[in-house]
Amino acid sequence: MSYTVDFENVSTTGLESSPVAEALAGLRANEARYYKNKYDHVFTVEPAKKAKAAVDFVSRVLKEERDIVISSLPLEATSFEVAGIRMAYVFYESGLSINVMYTVADGGKRAVGFKLADGMEVPEELAERFKFARQKSKLAGTIRGSYFVIKGEY
Repeated sequence: MSYTVDFENVSTTGLESSPVAEALAGLRANEARYYKNKYDHVFTVEPAKKAKAAVDFVSRVLKEERDIVISSLPLEATSFEVAGIRMAYVFYESGLSINVMYTVADGGKRAVGFKLADGMEVPEELAERFKFARQKSKLAGTIRGSYFVIKGEY
């Protein structure tokens, strides 16, 4: 069953098994607010098992671009297109959120973004490869994030 993320009344629905469920819910709500304000897009997620295509796409890009395999269990995922940009998000049990931004037009921006929920450690598979910048969020506390540019075609 899909879940429409409410950024005014933050809920841990679907994320309960995460040790940082409240912070991850805030991170997810932060993303929902961004897409609503910037694109008037309603951010909905599904259990990872039902959103297999989005999880597989994110996993494929990580593996082919940087030989990264995430060890944490994916809890929820979503994919959508807005303003000519294909987006895919996966929210992991560890508190990690990964998004793939892929502009459809040639020469557009294409990147993978990592965000760490407040209270989680940097995953071992990312620790040696990326530096994480901090930003404050009313919904998510302190978010640590990093990214890399996609070079391949997907």
